[in-house]
Amino acid sequence: MPKTYQHVFAFDFAIHDVNKNHHLLPNVTLHCEIYDNLFNPIKTYWSLLDLLFTGQGNPLNYNCVRRKKLMAIIGGLTSQNSIQMANILNMYKIPQLSYGSLDPVLSDKTRFPFFFRMVSNEKAQHEGIVRLLKHFGWNWIGLLISDDDSGETFLQTLRPRLFQNNICLALTQVIPTVRSYSLNKYYGRILGKIASTIRLEKKLNVILVYGDSQSMEGLKIIIEDYEFHQTFLLERVWIITAQWDVTTIYAQRRLPAKSLNGTLSFTLHTNVVPGFQDFLENVNPYQSKMYLIHHFWFMTFSCSLPLYGFYSQNKQNCSGDEKLGSLPGTMFEIGMLGLSYNIYNAVYAVAHALHAMISSKAKHKTLANGQRHYLQKLQPWQLHAFLSNLHFNNSAGEEIYFDGNGDLAAGYDIINLVIYPNETFQRVRVGRMDLQAPAGEEFTINGSAIVWNHKFKQMLPHSRCVESCHLGFSRIAQQGKQICCYDCYWCPEGKISMQIDADHCETCPEDQYPNEKHDQCIHKSYTYISYEEPLGAVLIAFALFFSLSTAVVIRIFIQHRNTPIVKANNWSITCTLLFFLLLCFLCSFLFIGWPGKVTCLLRQTVFGITFSTAISCVLGKTIIVVLAFMARKPGNRMRKWVGKRLAGSVVALCSFIQSVICVVWLAISPPFPELDMYSQMGEIIVQCNEGSDIMFYIVLGYMGFLATISFTVAFLARKLPDTFNEAKLITFSMLLFCSVWVSFVPSYLSTKGRNMVAVEIFSILTSGAGLLGCIFLPKCYIIILRPDLNSREQIVTKTIPHP
Repeated sequence: MPKTYQHVFAFDFAIHDVNKNHHLLPNVTLHCEIYDNLFNPIKTYWSLLDLLFTGQGNPLNYNCVRRKKLMAIIGGLTSQNSIQMANILNMYKIPQLSYGSLDPVLSDKTRFPFFFRMVSNEKAQHEGIVRLLKHFGWNWIGLLISDDDSGETFLQTLRPRLFQNNICLALTQVIPTVRSYSLNKYYGRILGKIASTIRLEKKLNVILVYGDSQSMEGLKIIIEDYEFHQTFLLERVWIITAQWDVTTIYAQRRLPAKSLNGTLSFTLHTNVVPGFQDFLENVNPYQSKMYLIHHFWFMTFSCSLPLYGFYSQNKQNCSGDEKLGSLPGTMFEIGMLGLSYNIYNAVYAVAHALHAMISSKAKHKTLANGQRHYLQKLQPWQLHAFLSNLHFNNSAGEEIYFDGNGDLAAGYDIINLVIYPNETFQRVRVGRMDLQAPAGEEFTINGSAIVWNHKFKQMLPHSRCVESCHLGFSRIAQQGKQICCYDCYWCPEGKISMQIDADHCETCPEDQYPNEKHDQCIHKSYTYISYEEPLGAVLIAFALFFSLSTAVVIRIFIQHRNTPIVKANNWSITCTLLFFLLLCFLCSFLFIGWPGKVTCLLRQTVFGITFSTAISCVLGKTIIVVLAFMARKPGNRMRKWVGKRLAGSVVALCSFIQSVICVVWLAISPPFPELDMYSQMGEIIVQCNEGSDIMFYIVLGYMGFLATISFTVAFLARKLPDTFNEAKLITFSMLLFCSVWVSFVPSYLSTKGRNMVAVEIFSILTSGAGLLGCIFLPKCYIIILRPDLNSREQIVTKTIPHP
């Protein structure tokens, strides 16, 4: 493959560059030897022994005398060859710098202590693959791996990472290592099955390929066969790892332009090295002594070099003025590729380490005329420490140093390969993966700069088992299928999902609630009966109206306190009842506004005591009415009970009992303000927690008990010949009062939030208005509009029965 000959150019260029540098290794000349391993571990083994023992029969454990000192070895390209070399070089403690091996096992410093590599650890490539797939939302991909240990290691390492990120392998195929010229029927059938499997996966638009140019030759045969001999094209988004340059082809081969167009490739990082392109443009095969330069020139330019034994039939002789830049990119690229850049950095790494080692020795020993002899005494193993601590800037301005595992601290470029119909191509850098970058900047991708395959018509390709679950949905895996095949379910009430393909719906924070689409949390509003809102304003208006009405009634009764109708109603009880009715109306203000600690303590206790006192007054009035008629009979002993003392005692006793209940309530479990986050969706209910619901219902129950007694007594006395129908009026008022509070309990329990408070305020105002209206409105009517009925004669006439 002529394209890989750029490695030789980069190596030779770097050696000459170092030797011309007067500041680096002054008075020391670097020499080099190149051995071709033909991608073969066995060939690598013999070539390495030949290098170590200077071609003298490869005697094991024998240190041959050589004129030039061997200090380091750069190579090999593939992981298998690098491992083979490292196993031998470790015995001789010779540093080895690999420029293309990515196998993670080579990071084991216990097993390979003298091994360094000019590429980043493959973990960065694994992370980049996962992030690339997640960035474009591809979770249904194919994986093609090489048929060797590296391919198996890659699969075992990457599969768990894909699973953790919910990415599924729709198919996994091992590509057998074949060569086009050695393809037989057996391999043909295997490749045919692989091609059919890829073709039948309709949802599969993304295929990840791991392997090098040798191991992936079978895949290229498949793609070429479909594109050039069949009508069906394998147009996919091909994601290629850094080991394989898909643009590298053998002579007389064609590049599949349609199938591979839009390929995304992880490539070894490279940069522009000053002077390299000029060096390539000035190469002359007749002047250069580079390794296999004449063979390379003969193969690439198809011209003859008779002086060196290379003849091309019917072709003219090479002039030497041929330019490498005129060659097609599939044959040779003039720009420095990633592997060549690593070779260049490897040469400089050895040079800087040697310079540091010699400088260190020079500080402790004077180098006189025996400098050559001194340099011969340097041992390769001494270079190891200086390589480990190496740190320099190359001519491209980039920092070069090794991490703790002996791997170069660099990253990977993400290249978009744009192939044109005439088989020319362009590499467009669209992203980068660098674990050494600042947090959040390790992975970058410019999706708008990517040219996709013709099949996708420049639309973002989709490669998913099912469509993504939108916001507001969560996914549930389909039984018996991979996790990428799932159903979407609407988030239940109170939960949201704020990302595509959410694993589960999440509950909003306490102070927030889901919107209608269940894809966002909205801050809850605080809800309570405020003075500004319509409901609060209406309740305040009624409370003020009834309070004012009560005050008017009090005013009327004070002005007419000497009239018979006022005197007949027990002035002290009447005033007490009116006063506590006024307090009942006013206590409704405790239920309006933001509940505070004091208002929560006063709400129910003030309400319970005032209403119990009011009902006690009604009960006292009813008892007085009954006893008054019983006392009219001659000789009845009830006469002594009729009077202010009895009514006052009833009111005081009944009110005292309710007061004791409220004091006990405040002592054992007082009410307190709280925020109810959960009762109402979208609202935070600002309310008073009653502390003890039992005590609250005891207060209501006691008040109901008093109301029931009052109603019963009044009902039994409703037919007594009272002048102003006092018993009947009390009966009607207590009937209304009981009806209101009986209906209050279920209404109160069935409502939430401010509606619950509104129900209680409504019950307070309604029941208070019932007492005020039924008992006092008829009397006010007589006092103001019918004064003729407000006389002693009328009372006597009505109360004395006719014979």
